[in-house]
Parts: sequence; C-alpha cells; structure tokens
Amino acid sequence: MPLAETVANVALRVPSLMMLDLLYKWDVAHFAGQIRARNEEMLLKYKYVLWNVYYLGHLLAMVVLVLPLQHLVKIYVYLLTALLLYVGHQTCRDYVLREMESGYVGAVYLNLAALQRFASTLTGQLLVSILCTYFMRSKTLWVFSAHLLPLLARLCMVPLGILLFLNKLSSIFTIFEVIYFLLGNLFVPFHLAKSAYRGIVQESELYGILGLGIALWNQFAVPVLFTTFWLVLFAAELYFYLSSRSQSSASNEGLVFAFLTSVAGCCVTPFSMVGLTFAVSRLSLGLLTLCKFYLQGYTGFLNGNLMHSGVTEGVTFLLLALQTDLISLHVHQRTFLLSIILFIIVASVLQSMLEIADPVVLALGASRNRSLWKHFRAVTMCLFLLLFPSFMACKIAQFFEMDFWLLIIVSSSALTSLQVTGTLFIYGLFLAESVRREPFEDLEDIIYYVNSGCRVLEFAVAVCVVAYGGLESLLGEWNWMGASVIIVHSYFNVWLRARAGWNSFLLRQEAAKKISALPRASPQQILDHSDVCAICYQVMKTAVVTLCGHYYHSSCLRRWLYVQKTCPMCHQLIKPPPPLPECPQTPREEAQAEGVAAATAGAPDGRPEAEGSGEGGVESDRPDRLGPKPLESPAPEPERPAADSGAVPSPEDGVPAGKEGPDGQEASPETLGLVPGTLAENKMDARSSELVMASQERATFPDSGTPIDTGEPLPPSEREEGSGADPDLREED
Repeated sequence: MPLAETVANVALRVPSLMMLDLLYKWDVAHFAGQIRARNEEMLLKYKYVLWNVYYLGHLLAMVVLVLPLQHLVKIYVYLLTALLLYVGHQTCRDYVLREMESGYVGAVYLNLAALQRFASTLTGQLLVSILCTYFMRSKTLWVFSAHLLPLLARLCMVPLGILLFLNKLSSIFTIFEVIYFLLGNLFVPFHLAKSAYRGIVQESELYGILGLGIALWNQFAVPVLFTTFWLVLFAAELYFYLSSRSQSSASNEGLVFAFLTSVAGCCVTPFSMVGLTFAVSRLSLGLLTLCKFYLQGYTGFLNGNLMHSGVTEGVTFLLLALQTDLISLHVHQRTFLLSIILFIIVASVLQSMLEIADPVVLALGASRNRSLWKHFRAVTMCLFLLLFPSFMACKIAQFFEMDFWLLIIVSSSALTSLQVTGTLFIYGLFLAESVRREPFEDLEDIIYYVNSGCRVLEFAVAVCVVAYGGLESLLGEWNWMGASVIIVHSYFNVWLRARAGWNSFLLRQEAAKKISALPRASPQQILDHSDVCAICYQVMKTAVVTLCGHYYHSSCLRRWLYVQKTCPMCHQLIKPPPPLPECPQTPREEAQAEGVAAATAGAPDGRPEAEGSGEGGVESDRPDRLGPKPLESPAPEPERPAADSGAVPSPEDGVPAGKEGPDGQEASPETLGLVPGTLAENKMDARSSELVMASQERATFPDSGTPIDTGEPLPPSEREEGSGADPDLREED
C-alpha cells in the first residue's frame, strides 16, 4: 500500500475511534436527569431520544470504522460537500444581514463598501460551488449554486426584506437536493453489507478464520491506528492540563507529574486503554531498535526477533492494567498505579536490550575485532544496563512499599545487572585470550561455570518471587488474575529455566563421555597429520581422533557436540568405538582345542607334547598361535586323477624320501608339521570361515601348491614354500 493510502487509511478512521471514546464517556442517565421538562411524559421522550442517539452513534461509528478505504473516502467527500454547502448558506445569510444593517438599497456598483462586500461574498460562493462540483464529480455547476440566489437578487436591486426570504428558500432547495441524493443511495449500505459478507465468507473458506483475522488486521492497520488515536488524545489532554494550570504551579509539579497525569487521563475507556497498549509496544520497539542501531549500525535491522518487537511489553502492560482495574480508578490513584506499571515495562525493555547486547558483546570479544569504536559502544551499553537497573531498583525500594509487583520489578532489575556482570566477565576472558599466544585450555569450562552460576541465581530469585506471590495470594486477597500471573511466571521463569539448565547439564555430560571414549592422538600422529583444528583453526598440540579419522581439539569437539552429533568434516555420527565382540569358535578350532586338552592331560608334567618332538619336533613359543596341532589319523580320501606328473598322494603314501620321524621311519607330513596350509590357518583370523575353506582346498587339490609325489624328493626350497611351515622348522630342516 502506498504511503498516501496508508496515511489516509489511518487518518480517516481516527475520528470514528474518537466518537466511540466520547460516547463511552457520555453518561446518558446523568445527562437526561439534568434536562428540565414540562412533565414526566416529556422527560421520558427526551430520555428515549437520547438513548436512541447513543446507540445510533455507536452503530454509525462502528460502520464507518470498518468501511473499506474507497467507500470511506466517499463518505468523507460527501460530508465535506455538505459542510461546504452549509458554509455557503451561512455566508450568504451573513451577507444579507450586513446589507440590512447598512441600509443601502441602491445599486451595488455605485457604493464602494457595498461593492467590496458583494465581491468578497461572491468570490467565496463561487469557490464553494466549484469545490462541491469537483468533489461530487458533477458537470452541472448550477446544482450546487442555490446559495447564490440572494447575491443575484441583490445584484438586481431586490428589496432587502426579500433577500432574507430568498436565503431561506435557497436553503430549502439545498435540503431537497440532499434528500434526493440520500434517497438515490438508500440501498448502498445494503449492497455494501452484502458484498462485505461475501468477501468474509470467501476469505474464511480460502484461508480460514485465522487468515481472515490477519487480513483484516493488516487492512485496517490496527497498531498504527490505535497508536495514532491515543497520541491525539494524549496531546489534547496534555494541552488542557497545561492550559488549566498556571506557569508556577506547573513548574512546581514538574514535567514527570504532568506527563503521568496526562497519561492517566487517557486511560478512561477501553478504546484509550488499547491505544495506550499499542503506544507502549511501539515505544518499546523504538527503544530496542535504537539499541540495535547503536550496537550494530544498519546491520542490526537485518535479523528481527519477535521477542524484540515490543509485543512482550505491550501484552505485559495490558495484563497489568486488567489485573489492577486501571480504568475504574480515580485519576490520582490511576497516576500512582500507572507509574508502577511503567516501571515494570521499563524493566522488561532493559531485559530485552540485554538480550540484544549479549551476543554482540561476546562476538566482539571472541572475534578479535580491533575496532575500538565497536568495543566502546558495546562496553558503554553494558555499563548502562549494569547501572541503570540498580538505580531504578533503589528508587523503587525507597519510595514504594514492597509488594508482589514491586518485588517483580526489583528482582528483574537485579537479574539484569547480574547477567550484565557475567557477560562482561566472559568478554574480559575473550579479550585476555586474544592477547595470549596460546589459548586457554579450560576457557570453555570457565565460561560454563560462570553461566551456570548466573542461571542458578536467576532460578533461585524466580523461585523466591513465585513463593512470595503464592504466599501473598493465600494470606491476602486472592483473585484469578493474580493466580494466572503467578502460574505464567512459574512456567516461564521457573520451569523453563530449570528444564533448560538440566538439559544443558545432560548434554554436557554426554559430550564429555563421548570425548573421553575417543582415542588420543600421539605426538607422532599429530606431526604426521600436520594440520590445524578444523573447528578453531589453531595448531594442535593435543588432539582426539574420531572413528572417521579426523583430528580435533578435545575442547573444540566438545563444544561442537553441544549443538551437533556429527563430525564437522564428514558429518558421520560421532560415537565411542564399539568393544570387540567375542567371536564363536569354528568346529575345527573346537577340535584343535579338545586335542590340546587331551595332549595336556596325557603329558606327565601337565604340559602338551610338542608335535614331532625329537629331531624334527619344535615347540611353539609365539603368542598368536592357538598351539601345536595334535596328531590325528587322517581319514582316507578317494583317489583323484593326478596332474600332469601323476596321482595326488594320499595320507597313507607318507612323505618324500629324506624325512624320518623319531623312530627312524619315514614320518608323515602331519608329524613334521608340513601339512599344506596348517600355519596359514593358525595365523588367519578366527572369524573368517571362508579363508578356512580356502586353506582346506589348497591342502586337497594339486593346483593349490601341494607337492606331488613324483618318486624323487623335492628340493628344500620348493618343499618349504609349498608347505607353509613355520620359519623355525625351516631353519631346523
């Protein structure tokens, strides 16, 4: 909506609100009691007429208030035209009376004074006719020129006695014109109501009741409308107050008292109360906007927060006004109570200013910004928020008796000063870290303890305020509004703070547990990594390693885990490394273990005999072995066709010549530990059954590297490579 339409949309609706406010103040019964009537019947008629005017005035004011802008402009154009016609007739009547007083009946152009009176009156009447024609979009000028009839008659030297009659006749003609116009537009209100009903139904079907309400709220510009209405009332009230007081008495009372008295005089009706609510909200928004501009400049307007838009302060004022029944109080009582409510609003504005300044100050300290002007603005704002709430709390405790509402003000001011102190302390820590070459290792813990201390004190103060309010409600006068305020205060300032603190504690514990479970990087690993921490971009002397293989400072990663649960680099879930599961043994491993147990039980000294003990025997002293394999009688296998050089030797065929057992006979491959694949099976992972099957196949088939019996002994190098025997056995062989 353009600026001109916005101004017109607000300015043309303010008179309707003024009319509703005046009608609310009008005591019809008292006014009717002051009317002097001839008899009781006439008094009843007067009262009947007055009450009809009262209700009809409310109806017309409400209709004009909700009219669309284009129809509202038409209404004011019609009213302005009617006013111009009335002014024209009154001007002509005044001219006729002056002519009758002068007594000059001759030609107008023969008397200079008469000519001047005639010329000035004629010019004004022509201007009125032209304006009426322009406003009504008419091309017939004579329709709006009935008030010119006495002037034309005077120009024709009509007797002066007839001029007054002609003036009345022209007024009657204008009245008939107005009646004709009204009859021609008699059904316009009906059509407007019909179209408005259709529009409301269509909007509600498309967007729902909530969407309809938002559309009407924006169309009528409700906040700006009520704010403008209240400012007009306040200006009029302040003018009448200062004009009714002498200069000396006004100076003795002071401007603050005059301001509060004028504000209290504008809180008499529900309409003025709603207007003051929006005025408080807009004023709070202006102060918060000024705070943003002082701290951040024009960049402070980019990101808006609903809690910093003045809505909280306006709603707080309205609830307190309803709680204390501000409208029905006397003007002096209203002034006193209004001062206390405004103190509460100021405390809320200071808290909102702190919420704006806190991240800005901490960001300046942590970002190592060297702009002294920015630091000066941030520090001065913090000092203001530190000293002014304390000063206000001292003044309140000095001039007022403490009760529940004053305790809320004092506690809010004290908490604001406490939070500013914590913010300045953390800001100093950031500045001290910026001048050091090496960062503080425990800086994050110190900040957490400072914030936790402040939150604990805030929680304790909130609990004390709720306890005091509950005790006052139980022992004193109890009401629903006070109980609702205590419930709201308990929810927002006690329960939400306690839950937020507990969630922060649990989150910190979980992050610390994850960090402690991650492995620490050794100095050699950090040297090989040769990179900075991806979170703080500082050189790492100590680091933790995630499961995905990334290196971070433990403190940096812990702060990251407060808000995210994934790795900053690859976004994989950060969790402690899982413990190694105990894998079940395969059937072959179970058989080997049973064989070892049997060999241990059969040995005289309780130890298992080494396989192939004697000349070719050897004991296994390596810790990664399962132990020597016990002697087994291999099951016969079916003969298979040999490769190019012959058949595959069976277990009964023995080993190639040159290998003897301890009894001087040729030893079997199992006795010497030269069964193909045996050592490979001892070294492989017990969880891989596929490799076991592959080893068995290599021990069975000739293409797996098993030596073939060709009648001649194989060279030692070939026999050792194919058998997979232990290196110790190779050396002994």
